[in-house]
Amino acid sequence: MKPIQVGLLGIGVVGSGTFNVLLRNQEEIKRRAGRGIEITMVADLNVTRARELVGPDVTVVNDARAVIANPDIDIVIELIGGYGIAKTLVLEAIAAGKHVVTANKALLAVHGTEIFAAASAKGVMVAFEAAVAGGIPIIKALREGLTANSIQWIAGIINGTTNFILSEMRDKGLDFAVALKQAQALGYAEADPTFDIEGVDAAHKATIMSAIAFGIPVQFDKAYVEGITKLGAADIKYAEQLGYRIKLLGITKRTPKGIELRVHPCLIPAKRLIANVEGAMNAVVVQGDAVGTTLYYGKGAGAEPTASAVIADLVDITRLHTADAAQRVPHLAFQPNAMSNLPVMPMGEVVTSYYLRLRVADETGVLAKVTGILAGAGISIDAVLQREADEIKTEATAGQPQVPQTDVIILTHDCLEADMNAAIGKMQALPTVLEPITRIRKEELA
Repeated sequence: MKPIQVGLLGIGVVGSGTFNVLLRNQEEIKRRAGRGIEITMVADLNVTRARELVGPDVTVVNDARAVIANPDIDIVIELIGGYGIAKTLVLEAIAAGKHVVTANKALLAVHGTEIFAAASAKGVMVAFEAAVAGGIPIIKALREGLTANSIQWIAGIINGTTNFILSEMRDKGLDFAVALKQAQALGYAEADPTFDIEGVDAAHKATIMSAIAFGIPVQFDKAYVEGITKLGAADIKYAEQLGYRIKLLGITKRTPKGIELRVHPCLIPAKRLIANVEGAMNAVVVQGDAVGTTLYYGKGAGAEPTASAVIADLVDITRLHTADAAQRVPHLAFQPNAMSNLPVMPMGEVVTSYYLRLRVADETGVLAKVTGILAGAGISIDAVLQREADEIKTEATAGQPQVPQTDVIILTHDCLEADMNAAIGKMQALPTVLEPITRIRKEELA
């Protein structure tokens, strides 16, 4: 049977990895797919470099639309990234009757509803295993492997950059800024790391997983997003003393009120497997009603791990290329006419527990005032820790007597986020609270 022909848009790190792995393992892939899969056309603005990477047998152009217009191309791989031209090209490829494989989590998290609708109307597939957690087959697991389950919740370390930074902060006692510079020097963080350290990248991925798990439209605009930039070495240390590790988690959860969709730092019990995922590795925990807890671990980025997911999508499409569109696995696991209208809940309605760190004047009655405010808000305390704070000297206070200070660390039981916000506002207004209060949510993941 004639090999299926693939056009590649963008041959950067992942694109070159995809080309090389497909070439290296072509015989084994053919045995699995039932026919050969060949990248026969590449579009990249740097034509000279692209030709060096793919050799003389592959057509190289600088215009992505030439790939889409080629009637011999069956599948288009989009590896350009971003929301702009990538969206236009993906929709044009769909309109031309091409199947699409993409690693573009930002595009799908923001415009997935439009893209999947266009693909369904045209009878083509959009595959995106590489968009979440790199080489970990979490999309396949959620869409197919766990299809018998009512998914209860998902919690994932789905950004390697932030996990590397938090691992360095914990292992070496570094502050955030120092750990970030180290990550940049080692190539784990971009020159502009905003999407990673502010949680946006993880929120894109959590949005996609949430849609598949619960059969809701992709709704990135409703996700709560908080990064790791405000975490200090002291919080990492105190969490450790209390038996917890701090990780940036993407969380989505089914509740009686709707769906939680949130990304933020979390205290996780050190005994949980996911708490011990270090460096730039990714891990996703899924809780299903029938299967219980499952854990998926591996490399979340890199040329060949991501290429592994891209090629798995190519194989899936090749196997189903001639199948009736109605018999294929739906893009978001649920049939398009059976999607749920469950609302994504505002963060204020989320119930969880908390770690609070207050830098306070070391005076009699301070702790009583703080605990009184929490009690008044109906928030019960699980544990309290007091530690002597480092002296703070500024230009304005140099040479002056320093106010004795202490760190008060409080762990709470579950409460409503809105109640905690109100309580923090009242505690912050106390004259004996000397710095902005640090609040980190706590997830037992039981």
